[in-house]
Amino acid sequence: MKIGSREFDLKNNTYVMGILNITPDSFSDGGSYTDTDAALRHALVMADEGADIIDIGGESTRPGHVPVSADEEMSRIIPVLEAVKRETDIPVSIDTYKAETAKEAIGKGAGLINDIWGLRFDHGEMAGVIADSGVPCVLMHNRHEAVYYDLLEDMLTDLNETLSIAKAAGIKEDKIILDPGIGFGKTYDDNITVLNNLGYFCKAGYPLLLGASRKSVIGNALGLPADERLEGTIVTTVLASLAGYSFVRVHDVAQNRRALDMLRAINKS
Repeated sequence: MKIGSREFDLKNNTYVMGILNITPDSFSDGGSYTDTDAALRHALVMADEGADIIDIGGESTRPGHVPVSADEEMSRIIPVLEAVKRETDIPVSIDTYKAETAKEAIGKGAGLINDIWGLRFDHGEMAGVIADSGVPCVLMHNRHEAVYYDLLEDMLTDLNETLSIAKAAGIKEDKIILDPGIGFGKTYDDNITVLNNLGYFCKAGYPLLLGASRKSVIGNALGLPADERLEGTIVTTVLASLAGYSFVRVHDVAQNRRALDMLRAINKS
C-alpha cells in the first residue's frame, strides 16, 4: 500500500504510527502541542525515533469530549500538516470523521484519513471524499452504546457495514485498513476481550491497525494514570504484531519501535 510517497509492506511488517494531538483536551497529552512550532518539533522527534507515519488530530475523542466544528478542527490541523510536509517526507495521516476536514487536509498533502466512525458519521460524504481522492483510509469500529449480543461477531457485522459503505462509494479494497476501536463503544471487559482476540479480526481480510496506547483499559488493568501506561501499551503492541497487525498507533514511538524491532529479531532467528 502506498501512503504518501512511501510504500508499505503490510503483510510482513508492523509499522508505527506516531500520535500528534493538536488539542487542548486529549486524555493523555492535551495542550502539549497546540502551538505549531511545538507540534512540528514533536513530529520531527517521532520521525527520528522511528515513526513510519504521523497521525495528526484536531479534536479530542476521549469520553465526554466536546466536539469542535470543522473550521476549528482545520485551524488546528492544517498549519501543522503544512509545516510537517515542508520539513520531512514522512507520510501524514489525519484523524478526523469530518468530510470537510478530510478534503482540505488531502489537498494539503495528507496521505491517509483515519476515521473513528468508519464512514458512518455522515451520509456518505466522508466515503465520497476518500473515494474521489484515492488516498488510503483507516476505518474504525465504533458504537454509541456498548450493547452487544455477541461482541466479536457484532463487531465484525458493524465493520462489514462500514465496508459496504466504502464499496458503494467506490473506495478500492486495497486502500482500506480496519481498526477494532479499543476504547470506543466498549466496556472495560469488552476491550480486554478484544485485546485477547486480536487475530479474530483477520477474518475480515483487510490490513489492521491497533490503537490502544495509554488508553483507559490499560489504566484500569494496572491502576495507573495515563502518563504511566507505557509498559502496558508495549504489551498491546507486541500482541498486535503477533496477531498480524500492520500498524500500531502510539504516543511513545521510540519504546514501541524498540519492542517491535526486538520481536522482529526473534522472529528472524
